[in-house]
Amino acid sequence: MNGALTINRRRFLGAAAAFGAAGALTLRAQGAVSPSVANLPVRSNVVIRNAHVITMVPGEADLPNSDVRVENGAIVDVGAGLSAPGVASIDGSGFILMPGMVDTHWHMWTTLLRNMSGNKPEHGYFPTTTAVGNVYNPRDMYYGTLLSSAEALFSGITTVHDWCHNIITPQHAEEDIRALQETGIRARFCYGAARRMPATEAINTDDLERFHRNWASFSNEDLLTLGLGWRGVQAPFRLPDGKFELRPLPEPVYRKEHDAACKLGIPISVHLNSTTNDRGHILALQQQGLLVKDLQIIHGIFSSPEEMKAMAAAGAVASVSPYSELRIGFGITKILEYLDNGVTLGLSVDTTPLTGNCDMFGIMKVVQNIENGRAENEFKLPARRVVELATIEGARSLGLADRVGSIAKGKRADLILVNTRDINMGPFTDPYYMLVDSAQAWNVDTVMVDGRILKRGGKLTAIDTGMLVAEASKVSRDVRDRAKWW
Repeated sequence: MNGALTINRRRFLGAAAAFGAAGALTLRAQGAVSPSVANLPVRSNVVIRNAHVITMVPGEADLPNSDVRVENGAIVDVGAGLSAPGVASIDGSGFILMPGMVDTHWHMWTTLLRNMSGNKPEHGYFPTTTAVGNVYNPRDMYYGTLLSSAEALFSGITTVHDWCHNIITPQHAEEDIRALQETGIRARFCYGAARRMPATEAINTDDLERFHRNWASFSNEDLLTLGLGWRGVQAPFRLPDGKFELRPLPEPVYRKEHDAACKLGIPISVHLNSTTNDRGHILALQQQGLLVKDLQIIHGIFSSPEEMKAMAAAGAVASVSPYSELRIGFGITKILEYLDNGVTLGLSVDTTPLTGNCDMFGIMKVVQNIENGRAENEFKLPARRVVELATIEGARSLGLADRVGSIAKGKRADLILVNTRDINMGPFTDPYYMLVDSAQAWNVDTVMVDGRILKRGGKLTAIDTGMLVAEASKVSRDVRDRAKWW
């Protein structure tokens, strides 16, 4: 049922050696790890039985002691006592069965720099990721994103938005994508500017068009989609004293990038209104006709009610990352204000140099606590609503709600089982408060993406995590040495 290990010791260490000797193309030619789902566990034909099913279908009640049948990557039936003669089963007794959680914005390549945002301005997040990111090679991109993807799956996150803003060469992007492919995670890959790219220079739109034209060879059987990581029309620049200064971007630059994405019909995502010096960015977009449907606004801590209403009218969406926003000192995350103004909103990890890990359960918990604390009201933001933000609303914000985010016939089988009998979870009470208040990554027993079981019995089925951490640690040390950083 679990499948063989995809990344065995010989292949994993061979990958590192090949990179060191001749780079990414040699590694792929040697076939160290397949750049596809070919080496992952096969899609399961299975029934998960007697679980407490929370479908996250709007208005639908929980289904205690119920079953979910999966066939060829899809959910084909949901209910109690399903008839499925001859079909393998998983005992879901004592488990919450829920949709896999959805991350809506994550700089996955930065996980090699986990916990490196220090106590001095010169060692803060932006100086660190820029200085070290500038010397990243394709191998570094691969390992950073491979480590992030593996941690996401372990934590119950089945969909990620890989906001890749360190594309120095096309090979950097290809190796980042390869890591997503090999882990079998569902993702949007967002093509962004390199950390060292000056504001006066546009991204390589020809390369973006090439990726779009050839996306069938990258999509991993439609698990991966393509988007643009845009810089908007103005950007806050961090000064040596830690403060920010707002500077406009040249119109030919931001229009070239925006127009390229619109021409290709791919979604656009942008960081803005993150600091007091970046207020009014959404209105600036609106005035220039650049506030478009499905535009994703990241952070938006200083967005005004007027801007939120403009977003809702345009069909733009929001992504918030409370842990990183608090940790870096941007301010207090807005959640309910966006929702009350009709904006679709999802939750995000952002970057582990600031957040430390990709714990979506912890993100849900701090989201509820922020809003209840702001309102001085214990009941302001119900736990079920928070779980919606981490599942179906996150999927909706990425344009994936027709495929994932809830448990219903015809949707793809992106599912997780959370063990309610673990010491930090019992006794069984309200399942939504159990998930928001108590659950942690290690309570996730089983993870399925597109019908493939990628975690079972608390362990990843296709990745040797000890080997991955050891190799990623070597690569992290190497890139920091090249950057002469710490």
